[in-house]
Amino acid sequence: MNQPLRIGLIGAGMVSRHHLIAWATIPNQARVVAIADPAAENAARRATEFEISQTYASAETMLAATELDAIDIAAPRELHAPLVRLAAAKQLPVLCQKPLAPNLQEAVELAAEVEALTRLMVHENWRFRGYYRDAAAWLREGRIGNVKQAQLTLLTSGVLPGPDGLCPALERQPFMRRERRMLVAEVLIHHLDTLRMLLGPLSVTAAQLSQSSEQLVGEDGAAIQLRSEYGAAVSVFASFAAHGHPAVQVDRLEILGDKGAIKLDGPSLTCSGASPGECIYDLATEYQGSYNRTIAHFVQSLRDNAPFETAPQDNLETLRLVEDCYRLSGWEALR
Repeated sequence: MNQPLRIGLIGAGMVSRHHLIAWATIPNQARVVAIADPAAENAARRATEFEISQTYASAETMLAATELDAIDIAAPRELHAPLVRLAAAKQLPVLCQKPLAPNLQEAVELAAEVEALTRLMVHENWRFRGYYRDAAAWLREGRIGNVKQAQLTLLTSGVLPGPDGLCPALERQPFMRRERRMLVAEVLIHHLDTLRMLLGPLSVTAAQLSQSSEQLVGEDGAAIQLRSEYGAAVSVFASFAAHGHPAVQVDRLEILGDKGAIKLDGPSLTCSGASPGECIYDLATEYQGSYNRTIAHFVQSLRDNAPFETAPQDNLETLRLVEDCYRLSGWEALR
């Protein structure tokens, strides 16, 4: 039996715990043997919790001191490109948290630069949630016929002060306060990618972005109109400052076809029409499960020398949609 892959994790912040839980589900195939993070207390906390013996203050030191088979990057987005280059120089396969780079142009340049040096996969895990995988299977089976319309809604009060005066989304992810590109680049990037997975190639035809919270630099509201390759109208309506809604994020999606419809309403996924179906999910399980499936896919693809589902060239199409949202809305020109 092949030995488990030796993984080096770069970044020990909030999201790293979900990565480490996922790696721990496949100990016979891969195991994290080292963590690098300039915040020593963060690295030590993760190392203690997951019984990892080696911690380093920098990725450079970790790569120089440790024998590794692949790298998992869970560092802040502005560090993704230089860290991918660092790992690629060692010809180590890389799993990099989304986005690949802060903007499309940098991502295009990075993907081209490292293509011949390493295997690179973008950790875009939203599409790996069970309800979206099942919806994709129903679409492939032709249960609702030809897709005519789709609408995805995400409404949360996460950046509004709660009874304690705190904004839940900003307490959970403080970096959101300073991001000039917030809602689309940090959150809706997941939904745009998932819609691409479900519906095929998309193009943005219109976008309007807004800001309600004074605690943010970037946008917290978005209305986006897209068109599928086959002419279906697709809309995204989202706000992190929606009064009357809970702070927790819950996706709602309706896909209308000429023979039926698929509806996701939080934990419930239903199919109406000639081939009805219904599934109920535990949302907390699916949240972690998306990390588990993403990382399992990365490892299995490495072992099988198979293509990554979210390889750079696929992910660049998602980044193009993000870029078009900002361009068509004129958001940055107004800031």
